[in-house]
Amino acid sequence: MRFYPLAIIVLLIGFAVMSFNPVDKGIESESTMVNKGLTDFKSKLDQLKSDAYQFSEDKISLGQLQESLKNTRNSFKEIEFYVAYHYPEFTKSKLNAAPLFHIEAAGTKAYTLPPEGLQVLDELIFSDEATEQKEEIKTITTYLYNSYASFYLSSIKNGLSKGNNKTLPLRIELIRIYSLGVTGFDTPGSLNVSDEASHAFLGMKKYINDDPYFKNYSIQRANAILMEGIDYLAKNTDFETFDRIEFYKKYIQPLYEELGKWDGRSDDLKEFSGWNVNNKNLFSSDFLDPYFYTLLKKDEDNVDLRKLGKEIFYDQNLSDNGKMSCATCHLPENAFTDLKTKSQSNVEGKTVLRNSPSLYNAVFAKRFFYDLRAFYLEQQAEHVIYNEDEFNTSYESIIKKLKTKPEYRKAFKKAFKDGNISKENFSKALSSYVASLYSYESDFDKFMRNEKEISSDVKKGFNLFMGKANCATCHFAPNFSGLVPPFFNENESEVLGITTKPISQKPLELDADRGRVNSPVKKENSWIYENSFKTVTVRNIALTKPYFHNGAFNTLEEVLDFYNEGGGEGLGLKVKNQTLAPDKLNLTQPEIKQIIAFLNSLTDVSRK
Repeated sequence: MRFYPLAIIVLLIGFAVMSFNPVDKGIESESTMVNKGLTDFKSKLDQLKSDAYQFSEDKISLGQLQESLKNTRNSFKEIEFYVAYHYPEFTKSKLNAAPLFHIEAAGTKAYTLPPEGLQVLDELIFSDEATEQKEEIKTITTYLYNSYASFYLSSIKNGLSKGNNKTLPLRIELIRIYSLGVTGFDTPGSLNVSDEASHAFLGMKKYINDDPYFKNYSIQRANAILMEGIDYLAKNTDFETFDRIEFYKKYIQPLYEELGKWDGRSDDLKEFSGWNVNNKNLFSSDFLDPYFYTLLKKDEDNVDLRKLGKEIFYDQNLSDNGKMSCATCHLPENAFTDLKTKSQSNVEGKTVLRNSPSLYNAVFAKRFFYDLRAFYLEQQAEHVIYNEDEFNTSYESIIKKLKTKPEYRKAFKKAFKDGNISKENFSKALSSYVASLYSYESDFDKFMRNEKEISSDVKKGFNLFMGKANCATCHFAPNFSGLVPPFFNENESEVLGITTKPISQKPLELDADRGRVNSPVKKENSWIYENSFKTVTVRNIALTKPYFHNGAFNTLEEVLDFYNEGGGEGLGLKVKNQTLAPDKLNLTQPEIKQIIAFLNSLTDVSRK
């Protein structure tokens, strides 16, 4: 890891603590439980810092340091629901950042920074290199301690933020536990998922029993679920055999729904998160709000608008040569892909740089294209319209063509109050149609909603996907994409070391596409994004071959063989900053078949 000057650290710590707070309604004191929890975490960090120094001087064993980190992390988990909700940027960047380099803005500049915090320490202290990394462990622990100490002193002096809706932090924590906790994302070294989930449950229980606010509600059922969940977690501690289906159905979902009954007041997150607070099941079609991800607003959308958008989607006349529509590369019979290695250009015999991802659930993203160059759905369409190899046209030309068609003039009048055929209305119509293509009625979704049964292989495959196979640490549940929980307001890209052909076909070489580093987003022109590509959803993946941005893999077996070997780096190729762990997964052939059975169960093409 690389570190940066102390002056920048001080600046960024201050920036992170003061950064966007979705519930900043003024500074007030909080419950006794939260204040005690903050103090306990400070105490555990004091001890961890001392132990890191003692470990560097060979005064304590690695096992003792690991136990100290475990105690610190467990203390954090008891207050995570509160701190991570009220201070999301500070928590994400300073307390519990993923162990990956990242871009962080400071003023008009952007810096490529190393990760900090508890996840980094978990990966390092529980690694085989821990004894060789004593100074690094000491340094990272010191940074973590200083970051939190500054926050803690500020909280004592000024109090803590106190939001209008106290159940939202608790429900968000349940999403966090299921999508980031029990998958091992949060504990990449120790995989101490059961104990940490148990402490998260314990912190929630303390909170609802301590804060006077909850005396207005019947908390007996929530208390019972939490206690039973803590007991379950104490009895099921093995990472690989942990049943994430049983845990969800018996504890996460019932508690998630129960807490949702308690408070119907303002949604503190509506400008910050794509999560729909009225949702009752993570595997229902209303889990995410599509209008959070588009310029189109819910009250503007309607059936006529969607119908108009569909007509536009299939209209070849809108392209410059009159031969290409959106459906040219996004065919509904192929789950809105074209099954090609690289999608066709408007020039005969030529292709574009990459292939077409499915449009099912495409709306649920904050960044678009494999290189994440577009920031919203409408901008994605704009890139295609102006691209010389695709539509090769302009909005001005398209609007002129639409105005000559009586059927379009009639359709725009029906869909819009002003009836204008304009760039803005054109974009809204197209967005309306694409945003309607969500896909949460698969066999697996119905199973998780207790609407149907599925095979034992699908169940085993899901548990492998969420556990041993490490899939869900990038393809986050429940959308199974790189849309990052629990706020679902940013997208990840990954460096996998993708090869030009399946690994069974030797010799192997890395794909030459440099990915995100070549996007027009200048502030992201960093070495960490070289060969980095958007993590797309695996929903409907059975229908969307060939796979990866270069279409080099034709079967799911080939894809899983690649991951099983640890990506390009695991195969012995030189990959700069591979974010996929290069360790072999040691999946057996029966396990690979079970994962594929699960992936097949995610098929749903009911909307077209």
